[in-house]
Amino acid sequence: MSRKYAIGIDFGTQSGRAVLVDLTDGSEVADHVTPYPHGVIDETLPESGTRLDHEWALQHPGDYLEVLRRSVPEVLRQSGVNPADVIGVGIDFTACTMLPVDARGVPLCFLPEWKDNPHSWVKLWKHHAAQDEANRLNAIAAERGERFLPRYGGKISSEWMIAKVWQILNEAPEVYDAADRFVEATDWVIFQMTGRLVRNSCTAGYKSIWHKREGYPSREFFKALDPRLENLTDTKLRGEVVPLGTRAGGLTPEMAEAMGLLPGTAVAVGNVDAHAAVPGVGVVTPGKMVMVMGTSICHMLLGTEEKMIEGMCGVVEDGIIPGYYGYEAGQSAVGDIFEWFVEQAVPGYVQEQAAREGVGVHEWLEKRASAYKPGQTGLLALDWWNGNRSVLVDTDLTGLLIGCTLLTKPEEIYRALLEATAFGTRKIVEAFHSGGVEVNELYACGGLPQKNRLLMQIYADVTGREIKVAASKQTPAVGAAMFGAVAAGKAAGGFDSIFEAAKLARIREETFKPIPENVAVYDKLYREYTLLHDYFGRGGNDVMKRLKDIRDSVR
Repeated sequence: MSRKYAIGIDFGTQSGRAVLVDLTDGSEVADHVTPYPHGVIDETLPESGTRLDHEWALQHPGDYLEVLRRSVPEVLRQSGVNPADVIGVGIDFTACTMLPVDARGVPLCFLPEWKDNPHSWVKLWKHHAAQDEANRLNAIAAERGERFLPRYGGKISSEWMIAKVWQILNEAPEVYDAADRFVEATDWVIFQMTGRLVRNSCTAGYKSIWHKREGYPSREFFKALDPRLENLTDTKLRGEVVPLGTRAGGLTPEMAEAMGLLPGTAVAVGNVDAHAAVPGVGVVTPGKMVMVMGTSICHMLLGTEEKMIEGMCGVVEDGIIPGYYGYEAGQSAVGDIFEWFVEQAVPGYVQEQAAREGVGVHEWLEKRASAYKPGQTGLLALDWWNGNRSVLVDTDLTGLLIGCTLLTKPEEIYRALLEATAFGTRKIVEAFHSGGVEVNELYACGGLPQKNRLLMQIYADVTGREIKVAASKQTPAVGAAMFGAVAAGKAAGGFDSIFEAAKLARIREETFKPIPENVAVYDKLYREYTLLHDYFGRGGNDVMKRLKDIRDSVR
């Protein structure tokens, strides 16, 4: 019998990647990346040039279809695999990445009458312009004693569905009225592939305040937010919510032709990138935190009970792995901070020296930063360049660097930024532990663990825990492929459960273990980090927010 394969497609912030996985041994036979032609739209709209305000982050839904048309045929071409042997397709996506569609499922930004209105476009996960709505939602929910609020760490994020929908209603009611539904981009792409629009339990649970047993919050709550929202969940958020691994349908003939696969190929319901990575690294039991490390970090953890944890992004029954409560926390910027420093703040001589040595700027900085001992730079930073997701859940917070002198070097600042993100992760780990959800092991996957050894050693030293690293560079896509194989089922050559599929995952032999003398110094630095964290993040000094207000007033 011929080998069987599944394809996982990871839709990230800047690009989409397809990975072809051999279901016999989990090997990644081929992969291909398609950069989004329009990238992240955060200054002006395509074509019209309509300017966007601060904190906006949009995308073009056509870019997602380009990934399907280019990357899937390319992995088939590279591998020489017969399309008939590809039994399933799964996808994962950044979230909450949402868009308004009409009754046919067409994005409003595709329509001439709406394409010049920013609210008709995809709002990317890091669109933070709905913070006012999030603030009001949290205040009203707290005042009413809504039961759902503690499940999300006490705050609903501006990055999530309800705040973004409410922003559209407030700022562009005509777009709100024109929208038949608001959908997650991952569900919309599945609709394009299968012709069936369903909502997956992962994004519904973590990003749309849906609960397996209780459903959405009550109509009374939405009416308390805004009378116009009273029937939101019955109308514009309507749709069946189905578990992860469910077969959404088969590829339509049109999409099968575009992707180079056979019509009817099984397609799993959509998923979130970080959540798909958990089985992608082989984690299907509690006590093991998976850190999906890229532009941001998502921290994923399984538990046997529903606990209330400060600042968590959510706890959802069956939200990651069936039979467990899935916990999510995160940091809004990690790799993005390092990229900002390299692109915006590194002096020209660093780029010149890196070029002369034939290495990238990141590699040049990492090599020199590695020469310093913990604490030797005299620097400390808060990792809030894109706000704070956990545990403070406040996108209005900004970054801080303290301790600079006239002798401070770029590599010292670079190291301080690496350390700051590690301190942020420790804050999250401690929140789970203090809330009764154990974190005994750390697993890392994504782009950063493969590229930056210093970063991983710092994380081990700061958290005091050994870190295991996924062998795959495309763990979310591998996890998505696993769910695609589950959607196909064992009879077709796939699997009947994600527990079986996760056995395909591979971990690198090398791990990062904490160095005791480093741990001791970082414990001291972490105490200072906590003082700054609480002073600027818990109301001791709201200077970061006042500076934003001044900036906005003089625009």
